[in-house]
Amino acid sequence: MATTALRLPLRLSAAKLCVRAPKPGARAANTPRWTQNRTVVSTPSGAILPKPDKTPFGLIRMTVVVVPFLYVGTLISKNFAALLEEHDIFVPEDDDDDD
Repeated sequence: MATTALRLPLRLSAAKLCVRAPKPGARAANTPRWTQNRTVVSTPSGAILPKPDKTPFGLIRMTVVVVPFLYVGTLISKNFAALLEEHDIFVPEDDDDDD
């Protein structure tokens, strides 16, 4: 009885938003795989839907994303340090090497 009372507002809000639970294994034909957003985790009868497909984020993809941004960040910091040295705001000293 308590679970029915708790599920009723959830069903009503889902009906207002027109959110329907997809059939297991079904996918819209015109929706690309990478734009799917799953907001429903159970069917109206209470069954839990299977886990969505997991897209692996491999080492190659991570390298393709990280390396260009590290390079751009290095260029920006190098140019900004040169600008600061040019205007005598920051001048590194060689006295710091007291080994």
